Amino acid sequence: MALIPTTILTGFLGAGKTTLLKRLLSEAHGMKIAVIENEFGEENIDTDILKTESKEQILQMSNGCICCTIREDLRETLQLLAAKRRKGLVEFDRIVIETTGLADPGPVVQTFFMDDEIAETYLVDSILTLVDAKHAQQQLDDRQEARRQVGFADQIFLSKTDLISTQDKEALIHRLKHMNPRAPIEAVHFGQVDLHKVLDLRGFNLNAKLEVDPDFLQADEHDHSHCDHAHSHCDHDHGHCDHDHGHAHEHGAHCKHPHHHHHDDDVKSFVYRATRPFDPAKLEDFLGAIVNIYGPRMLRYKGVLDMQGTQRKVIFQGVHQLMGSDLGPEWAPDERRESRMVFIGIDLPQDILRQGLDQSLVAQG
Repeated sequence: MALIPTTILTGFLGAGKTTLLKRLLSEAHGMKIAVIENEFGEENIDTDILKTESKEQILQMSNGCICCTIREDLRETLQLLAAKRRKGLVEFDRIVIETTGLADPGPVVQTFFMDDEIAETYLVDSILTLVDAKHAQQQLDDRQEARRQVGFADQIFLSKTDLISTQDKEALIHRLKHMNPRAPIEAVHFGQVDLHKVLDLRGFNLNAKLEVDPDFLQADEHDHSHCDHAHSHCDHDHGHCDHDHGHAHEHGAHCKHPHHHHHDDDVKSFVYRATRPFDPAKLEDFLGAIVNIYGPRMLRYKGVLDMQGTQRKVIFQGVHQLMGSDLGPEWAPDERRESRMVFIGIDLPQDILRQGLDQSLVAQG
C-alpha cells in the first residue's frame, strides 16, 4: 500500500493555522483528510464538536474528513488511525497535524523516522510554518520555539502582511531567509492558499534539486540583491513531476533593503559549496561525528553532492540526528560538478563544519 502523506502545520499562536486548516477541510478537493490536533484549546477546528473528555476521539466530519485530538502520544494516535483505516472503520487519504503554537516541530518529525511501524505507513510530505507578520519580529526575538518553527519549514506562509508596511515586510522576509533560505516565503490573506502550495510539496523527498539560492547568503550585508523565492519544482532529470505541482518563480532579482536591523538569531543557515569531489569514507565519518555532537541543534540540512567513485549525484538530508542519502541522476556532461549543502540550526559552529567538510574532500593533485 502507498504511504499516507502527512503535512505538519506549525506556527506561533495567532498566526492563522486554524484558518488555513478550516479552508483546507472545507475546500471541494475531493480528498479525505484526517486532522490531528495536539492540544485542546480555543484554536480547535470546531470547539463544539471537540468538547469531550474521552481519551480517544475520532470524528467523521460532514465533508468526509475526520478529526482527532491527541490526549496521548502522537505515535499511538497515528497507529490507532492506521489500524482503523486498515479495518475500514475510517477512510482518509492524507494526514494534517496541527501543532500547538508553542511546539518545537522536531519531536513531531522524528516520530515518523524513529518508529518502524509509523515509517512503513506514513510519509512526511512537508512542514508548513505560518508566521504572523505583525508580531513576528517580537516573537522571533523572544521565543526560540518561533525561531525553530522557521528553521524547520519547507514552506513559510506570512499572514497579516496587510497590517505592516512594505518596508517592514521586506525586513521580515530578509530575516526569515537568513534563518531558512530553502523555504519559499509567501504572503497569504485569511488562509486563502492554493492547495498545490500546501499539499504534495515533497519537502522531505530526497530529490536532486537543492531549493535554495546559494548566493543569497553570500550577499554583502548592505547589498541584499538576491531576493528570489525559489519555489519547489519538478525534477526534470527524472522526466516526471512526482506530483510536485510547484514551479520555479523568480520574484524580482533586485530588492535592496537599506533599513535592515541586524538580528543575531540563534537559528541561522549557511551554504557550503565545493568543486572538488568528496571522499565518501571521510565525509561519512565527519558527518557521523558532527551529528553525534551537534544533532539536537541541527534542525534541517540537505545537500546535492559530487562523490568520488560515482557518476551520479548523491542526495542527502537530515533532521536532528537522523540522516539519509540516496543516488540521484547522473551529472550531465556539460554540468558543473559542484557539491552544495545547506545547514539550518541553532548556533552551529560554522567554522568547524566548513573545516571538516573541506577535509572530507578528495586531496588535490
